Amino acid sequence: MDLETTARPDSDAPAVEGLGGKYMTFKLGEEVYGLEILAVREIIGLMTITRMPRAPEHIRGVINLRGRVIPVMDLRARFGMAPVEATDQTVIIVVHCRISGRELTMGLLVDLVLEVSNIDGGQIEPPPDLGTSTIDEKFIRAVGKTAQGVAFLLDTARILSGQDADSLVAALPQA
Repeated sequence: MDLETTARPDSDAPAVEGLGGKYMTFKLGEEVYGLEILAVREIIGLMTITRMPRAPEHIRGVINLRGRVIPVMDLRARFGMAPVEATDQTVIIVVHCRISGRELTMGLLVDLVLEVSNIDGGQIEPPPDLGTSTIDEKFIRAVGKTAQGVAFLLDTARILSGQDADSLVAALPQA
């Protein structure tokens, strides 16, 4: 079989065009991920997270951030990774995006924030076929090459969307 016939079709190529820019990079285990810096509102230290009854496993609960109730999603659980104990480097990245015409702010629990990286468009490629990866490939927007290695660039809207997140946000008091 010719290798070119198994590659992603050219129609997928424009999906990575225009993705160059600044990304907040962080770690889950040994893997490096990145979120578009424009989606990141702030980074806060780990604080008390109040569990919500009947919330899905990957929704840790809610926090009170300066009088505003913010849901917190555990990215390890969302990606099907094994849980680990929180450390002094565990943080919550507060992100904001628009999903189905609705504004959504949510905290993402991560192991360690690394840095803001400027990833040039020429260093970004479509995501490879990961086969039996532990992370659902639909969350990966692209793969960026950095000085430290490879970072999976995540699609914030896809991480935050879904029936579980929608029902949780609907249950929260309006700010």
